[in-house]
Amino acid sequence: MMLNYKSFFAFTRDPFGQDIRVDELHKTPALDDSADRFLYAVNLRAACVLTGEVGAGKSTALRYAASKLHSSLYKLIFLVANPGAPLEFLRLMASALDLDSKSNSSTRLLKTIRASLMEVSLLKQTPVLVIDEANLLRLETLALLHTIAQFDMDSKPVMPIVLAGQNNLIDKLSFHSSRPLASRVVGRTHLDGLNLDEMSDYLKHHLKIAGVHDGLFSEEAVLAIHQNSGGLLRRANALARGALVAAANEKLRVVGAEHVRIASTEII
Repeated sequence: MMLNYKSFFAFTRDPFGQDIRVDELHKTPALDDSADRFLYAVNLRAACVLTGEVGAGKSTALRYAASKLHSSLYKLIFLVANPGAPLEFLRLMASALDLDSKSNSSTRLLKTIRASLMEVSLLKQTPVLVIDEANLLRLETLALLHTIAQFDMDSKPVMPIVLAGQNNLIDKLSFHSSRPLASRVVGRTHLDGLNLDEMSDYLKHHLKIAGVHDGLFSEEAVLAIHQNSGGLLRRANALARGALVAAANEKLRVVGAEHVRIASTEII
């Protein structure tokens, strides 16, 4: 039976949970870099692209950057993409804008969405479209995005667009049909996995926000987590949590490499 590792190590919360507040995020140069490009694109009402492997922290980076937008000045439209037809995307966006999304007419939905965006602009707010998992979007939908965001015969950009996804998003933006949207991109960020020193700091930070200041992970454990995760945050979180459970089951106060190995057998 698994011992309650949080009680055993006297954590005040799960140190590697997904409910971490923005102000508690572990700041890295890559996180700040992605936020800078995000804000640069928003200020220009242009577009930016964030790429990275699964679990590299793209969604976290988006949340961090978006937190810097004041709600009185910006209306955030956050969507998680799917591979559906453009009509499905328009319905998704209409729903995010609290509009009627039941129409079967792409033309009617597009007109309604554009009218809503203009209303937002007239209220002195800038609508900001953020699309996570954008690599799933069809080419026809990527082509449509430029149409949604532009007004007055392409002379007036109304809505900045932030696209986040896996590396094949760049390939999709290279297609001829995507060129109008790609031409609006003013910044690109790619999130790599953490290096070993960054991983060590990351683990210490998360222990600290959970109320524990002791170094619970041995150097060997940190190395094992880094190697097994490839520096990717989502997998590192799962390994760290599982290793803590394994150590707690043995009533050991320090996590070793063997505990990380045990944790790795529980995840895919």
